[in-house]
Amino acid sequence: MKNPCATTLASLAAILAGCAAPNVGTNPLVPENLKVPAGQTLSLVSPATGVQIYECGTAKTDPAKFEWVFKAPEADLFDLSGKKIGKHYAGPIWESNDGSKVAGEVKARDDGPAATAIPWLLLAAKATSGNGVFARAQSIQRLYTVGGKAPAGGCSKAQLGREAGVPYKARYYFYASKP
Repeated sequence: MKNPCATTLASLAAILAGCAAPNVGTNPLVPENLKVPAGQTLSLVSPATGVQIYECGTAKTDPAKFEWVFKAPEADLFDLSGKKIGKHYAGPIWESNDGSKVAGEVKARDDGPAATAIPWLLLAAKATSGNGVFARAQSIQRLYTVGGKAPAGGCSKAQLGREAGVPYKARYYFYASKP
């Protein structure tokens, strides 16, 4: 006769494992302008940790004033278990450890719920390369951002050209054509 406690524990373990498994097929809830085009399906969710790099430069509206100007992101990409799977850098470009890359261009933005964080974005893939995870990417969402906003002060004529890296976290959602 089977041990009922062992059977119950095995069932509980299976249920908990199912709850812990990442559900890549679930699209996040986003504002209407950040929704991906029809015909695309979620292919990868990647948390990222890094910095948003800003440079002290002249203000666009008044060359006599100075402001922090966004230069580039620099972040590590992870899978949902926390294993590093790639990097994100100027372009913007996402590069996987498998050698595939996707370059994106911003199509829409939303301030997101946190006033202290960089905006949420919808990007379209403008170029892909390689045969890996990013080769089929068509859209990218940057969501659930924390930090990364330009420094509040410290940009003056004396600081012209100085760079500042501001820590940020985000979750990137990559979409490909439905098979």
